Amino acid sequence: MAKDKIAYVCSSCGYDSPKWIGKCPACGEWNTFTEYRVGKAKPMEGVHEEFSLMAKSSPLSMSQIETEDEPRINMGDGELNRVLGGGLVPGSMTLLGGEPGIGKSTLILQTVMGLKGKTILYVSGEESARQLKLRADRINSPLNSKLSPLNSQLFVVCEAMIETVFEHVKVVKPDLLVIDSIQTMATETQESSPGSVTQIRECAAMLLKFAKETNTPVIVIGHINKEGTIAGPKILEHMVDTVLQFEGDQHYMYRIVRAIKNRFGSTAELGIYEMVQNGLRPVENPSELLLSDVKDGEELSGVAVACSIEGVRPLLIETQALVSTAAYGTPQRSATGFDLRRLNMLLAVLEKRVGFKLPQRDVFLNIAGGIRVTDPAIDLSVIAAVLSSNVDTGIPRDICFTGEVGLSGEVRPVSRIIQRIAEADKLGFRKIIIPKANMNGLDKTKFKIQIVPVRKVEEALRELFG
Repeated sequence: MAKDKIAYVCSSCGYDSPKWIGKCPACGEWNTFTEYRVGKAKPMEGVHEEFSLMAKSSPLSMSQIETEDEPRINMGDGELNRVLGGGLVPGSMTLLGGEPGIGKSTLILQTVMGLKGKTILYVSGEESARQLKLRADRINSPLNSKLSPLNSQLFVVCEAMIETVFEHVKVVKPDLLVIDSIQTMATETQESSPGSVTQIRECAAMLLKFAKETNTPVIVIGHINKEGTIAGPKILEHMVDTVLQFEGDQHYMYRIVRAIKNRFGSTAELGIYEMVQNGLRPVENPSELLLSDVKDGEELSGVAVACSIEGVRPLLIETQALVSTAAYGTPQRSATGFDLRRLNMLLAVLEKRVGFKLPQRDVFLNIAGGIRVTDPAIDLSVIAAVLSSNVDTGIPRDICFTGEVGLSGEVRPVSRIIQRIAEADKLGFRKIIIPKANMNGLDKTKFKIQIVPVRKVEEALRELFG
């Protein structure tokens, strides 16, 4: 009998090698190659034959291919629907990853509990049926009457063998299949343990084949490693249609769902949840929660409000800065929720173009609410917060900022300026400072808020501090 071959695969990018290598030639990571056996596949005993509904493929010209709008499944959750691009597409495979205990299983369970008229099969390889029932009762408590009564079409099975899962699928015939989690699934065709590279790849391939051939959507929950990426080879993310990242600090009440990959929608959308006693509550107006509750007339130095855009949703976010004398020889630069390299660039612009010297000062920057922002339109608020802390002078709480800062100190125009102004106007801000280039074609009479256009950073600082 021929022996199984030994191969090595990079757990970071999925690169295959016949021998162990210290540094991956594809992604450059060190010590990421893990061993797996390549043996002759065992017969599947009719697992795939039951779902082989797809006819043999043949080449078609582009003009012969008919297209139509994909019908989407309404998940009953506005935040999740937005991140998915309008709902769950039939036949798609979605991967949800996040830190342990962040609330991945809670989010999926409360979502499928709210689906009416759909048959769902929830496969758990980590928890018992009793544990799932206790969680469902907590979610379906009297405090949350939206999900009441319990969905009688939600079936739960605790199984780790993928072949047995397909046997249950034949009986239940679900409209939606949930796998919690892919790292606990294993197939009889491979001899390695669950969670290994081989098992993850094989189980994911079988689930993908099932989803495409039966037009049944599959939601897969995945663990992440210490670097914050999905555990297992990178090929797992390449195989699925949508990759969702569930983020948030366990010490904060907010949770964020963002799309890393989405074949059916945009990857710029963001969903925000609040962790409460009976599950995760979608936050429809996150701007009010991301702004601290400060009494009228009380001005705090180092605090500025930025109007940011995540996807198509405007968010008013509080940027906090602290500038202090360096206790040691080398000044510290620290940023939470903001790119540290961009902070250093903005500090260099302040020193070169505006004339503020901060070489012997520690600068700490924090984005309130525990979220991470990549919109360059918050540059102006970051500079305002840093200078406010430096001179120890508070910025009025009814002023907000939006604008990208260039290397020459100019305030560059930003996108969706009307949505940003309307959001600030709705929340009762008195004044908004915007780039002057965004004034072209803008009708100021539509808004009650005072619009102050600026061309240079000096003009914005002169407007604030005189």
